Amino acid sequence: MSHLVADYINRSDARPWNVLRDFQWEDIRAEKLTKSQRSAVSFITFIEDHLPGYFAIYQNSFPVHHEVDLEEFIHNREVYHFAVRWAQEEDAHAHVLQTYQVRAGLASEDDLRRDLAIEGRKLFSLDYVHPVQHFTYTLVQEKATQIYYQKFSQVVDEPVLKNILQCLIRDESRHFAFFSTVVEAYIKRFGAAIIPQLKEVLVNFKMPLAQTLKNYWRWSLRVAEVANSYDHTEAFESLIRVVKRAADAPTWSKSQDLADFVGAVRAA
Repeated sequence: MSHLVADYINRSDARPWNVLRDFQWEDIRAEKLTKSQRSAVSFITFIEDHLPGYFAIYQNSFPVHHEVDLEEFIHNREVYHFAVRWAQEEDAHAHVLQTYQVRAGLASEDDLRRDLAIEGRKLFSLDYVHPVQHFTYTLVQEKATQIYYQKFSQVVDEPVLKNILQCLIRDESRHFAFFSTVVEAYIKRFGAAIIPQLKEVLVNFKMPLAQTLKNYWRWSLRVAEVANSYDHTEAFESLIRVVKRAADAPTWSKSQDLADFVGAVRAA
């Protein structure tokens, strides 16, 4: 874990953008946004703004306090090195989208802050037991978000929003790459024995806030249409590639394990 985190830190320290300094806010042309695109911006702002809930899950699942035994603490402390940086970057996503909405005239600052707080106070939970399940869920979620931003950016003509989406795409790509290396390391370490845990994640997978955000399912379908009929299950194929790479490790004993997993992913 320490090597994977160190590699991520080396990459993320060169992160090139700042919310307040690096966007030409005066160049916003809100009239170029369709009604559906405005709705999509609002939707993704809610998703990104729930970062405190996501981060709390990592704090609870990888605790660093006096009740944790020494070996687990050492592991969790390495996860924490990553998690605080990851949270900072994801929080910047929420901040830049909130700032965009206000400066584009899509929402008033006070109303938007209150609306985000109403949703942000709702409990977000992932009922996983094995650490690899948390990493697997986030791998899929990060990839799904990256795919959405890529598709959304292809249909947006408003220049500042397009620039923002490109920044988010690069960040989500780095996040996905980190979680991929972690999941791959777990598979290499535990072999096919880890497959049931991965399957459980995919069988029960729902995007964040699916159970809490008002009108989530109806809204998410409309938002998907905005981005060229986006489907979050496209991200499952990325997990298949991670598992196939790890399957080259000597811990794999049966090729059928891999075939069964691929089948389960595609069925999901």
